[in-house]
Amino acid sequence: MEQEPTLYDQIGGAETISSLVESFYAKVLADPELSPYFQHAAMDKLLAMQREFFSAATGGPVTYSGRPLRDVHKHISISKREFGRFTEHLIETLKEVGVNESASYEIISHVNLYSDEITNDVY
Repeated sequence: MEQEPTLYDQIGGAETISSLVESFYAKVLADPELSPYFQHAAMDKLLAMQREFFSAATGGPVTYSGRPLRDVHKHISISKREFGRFTEHLIETLKEVGVNESASYEIISHVNLYSDEITNDVY
């Protein structure tokens, strides 16, 4: 019995994930509302963790080795609205790197599962 390709395989694997993360963070860092959150971030490490996160989230052969998202974000006041802007940049980037709409919805759904761990406001 043949195994169905994972979302990771469907979108183009490591090459697409790498392109996605690079393009996505270029947008996030250019956003005046979001860029202050990354002023003191070790961007090489952050990008590596994001490649792991998106690879694992799409069923790729990678395990996310970063700290739990709640721990990483607990000292940062990220609002639901800011998380929404972050997600908007992700949607735009998914389109730009050629991820189809169905796969994009799956990826966004997975990211949204972590909204409460990343944000810390009630609005």
